[in-house]
Amino acid sequence: MPSSPSPRPLRRPVTVAAAVAAALAAGLVAVPQTAHAAGTRIHDIQGTTRLSPLAGKQVSGVPGVVTALRTFGSARGFWVQDPQPDDNPATSEALFVFTGKTTPQVTVGDAVALDGTVEEYYPGGKDAGLQSVTELTGATWQVIASGRPLPAPVRLDAAAIPRAYAPDADGGSIESLPLRPRSYALDRYESLEGMRVSVADAPVVGPANTHHELWVTADPKHSRTARGGVLYGSYADPNPARIKVGTLLPLDTHPFPAADVGTTLGGTTTGPLDYDNFGGYTLQATTLGKVTGQAPAPETTRASRPGEVTVATYNVENLSPATPQAKFDRLAKGLVKNLAAPDVVALEEVQDNSGPTDDGTVAADATLKKLTAAVEAAGGPAYQWRQIDPENDKDGGQPGGNIRVAFLYRPATVDFTDIPGGDATTPVEARADHGRATLSASPGRIAPADPAWQDSRKPLVGQFAVKGRPGSRLFVVANHFNSKGGDQGLDSRFQQPARSSEKQRTAQARLVNGFVKDLLAKDPKADVVVAGDLNDYQFSPALKILTAGGVLTDQVGGLPRAERYGYVYSGNSQVLDHMLTSPHLSNTDCTDYDVVHLNAEYADQASDHDPQVLRIRP
Repeated sequence: MPSSPSPRPLRRPVTVAAAVAAALAAGLVAVPQTAHAAGTRIHDIQGTTRLSPLAGKQVSGVPGVVTALRTFGSARGFWVQDPQPDDNPATSEALFVFTGKTTPQVTVGDAVALDGTVEEYYPGGKDAGLQSVTELTGATWQVIASGRPLPAPVRLDAAAIPRAYAPDADGGSIESLPLRPRSYALDRYESLEGMRVSVADAPVVGPANTHHELWVTADPKHSRTARGGVLYGSYADPNPARIKVGTLLPLDTHPFPAADVGTTLGGTTTGPLDYDNFGGYTLQATTLGKVTGQAPAPETTRASRPGEVTVATYNVENLSPATPQAKFDRLAKGLVKNLAAPDVVALEEVQDNSGPTDDGTVAADATLKKLTAAVEAAGGPAYQWRQIDPENDKDGGQPGGNIRVAFLYRPATVDFTDIPGGDATTPVEARADHGRATLSASPGRIAPADPAWQDSRKPLVGQFAVKGRPGSRLFVVANHFNSKGGDQGLDSRFQQPARSSEKQRTAQARLVNGFVKDLLAKDPKADVVVAGDLNDYQFSPALKILTAGGVLTDQVGGLPRAERYGYVYSGNSQVLDHMLTSPHLSNTDCTDYDVVHLNAEYADQASDHDPQVLRIRP
């Protein structure tokens, strides 16, 4: 939205014609047939596409009833809705009036006549690729009457929202396409822009966050997970009935609920349908239901059986000595209790000793010492670690944090095979060793100078020996592929949305696949586990490349469909973290795989990722 409000006064007298038009619209006087068409109405401003036919033009005497106010932040204003809609389902009957940092001097229920300029506001800027919001800026108005009844809200449910998500414009903009609200969910939402809508007894499918938002589904029977979310299982079905719920209520008197996935937003929640750059269409609640029900308890995986070796992956989300001790304690408890103290843990997002301070520090020993100490304090084993310090500011992530992947391991159950030579810039190689595979360096980094790893974490390869299994060699590759930053959102005005970050991940996947091929060329029976946050879905091009040629099997595919997730984003339960195995380990008799749901579905979380465990049987 504009950075500041109009310098013009917020109120001034309007013309008699404008006042009469507002009074007619609000039902304050009789409505002659000829008067109904007089002046500009909100549906004239909204039009039948995503862009107003009056964008950039001045309008005057626009009638409406105030339905909600935004009285905080730098994007204040109010919503007005015409209580006399036209008969075209494609045209919204509501509009946001932007007043910037100035609190609007109106009251819900006021019938007003509006003057101002019609503008299309792009959340995050036009280059962000999102849809626009039709607004009235530089507005002045006259209050014609107060205490008018509000238009009845449109109920959002399975019958109201089409299963098809958006028209396909072959990657182009859908802005100029006529809205088809009976055919596409995004068109349906756009046809309701700014209007009062409601959801009733809606399942919570995305936990409450620090911005006082949560996600619900208006279609409780569609694509549900085993624990109450909605599963994102293909690009073709992004779960169109997901709706973000925010609040316009004062938080001191109406605290936002700390809702978890698996609960229900009970009763009726009502408010205008907004759109923003952090999740798209949002029901901004003026009446907020109460959270009912109980979320499933955090999961605990079973303990390993005699002879099994366990490998886990856990994204610990920007962990550094600056992180509060409470988070270290929760992560430690998760490792000891919920994950049953795995033998090897691939960690992602381990920051350097100075955390986000960009001071040239690259060592992370203080971070790992603090984590392992917390594990011992929680009753866990005395883990040791291996990692390689990155070059300063070369691996992406939070500026100054120098995040990297690292290994924890239990020396009582596995030995780390230290092979000198690994550093930030030297590539690790697979080597032959009397019919077996080994590494040129352990730990070592895969092709760290390759452009595929620019501003991204380099994979860390380690060689382990399982105690009690003479001659055993277990190769673990810890990964954290580049993020989805820069991709167009699911609700983008470009359909289908472009996934520009995908190119780098496919290049990264090709390098890891090639490295595992080299290991298997030295020993076709080599035991290899590729683990970590790959920042992509099991059906993505990157995962197809990573598993190409039967080199690796993605273990998530062996889970029941409703359990294939470990991350929740914008109300979609999805797969970003993976554990993949070489052919010798890919038989179900050799492995037992578990995604341990203890973070992603909860408002209170130690990390935004759920960890995973792979048990390798003797």
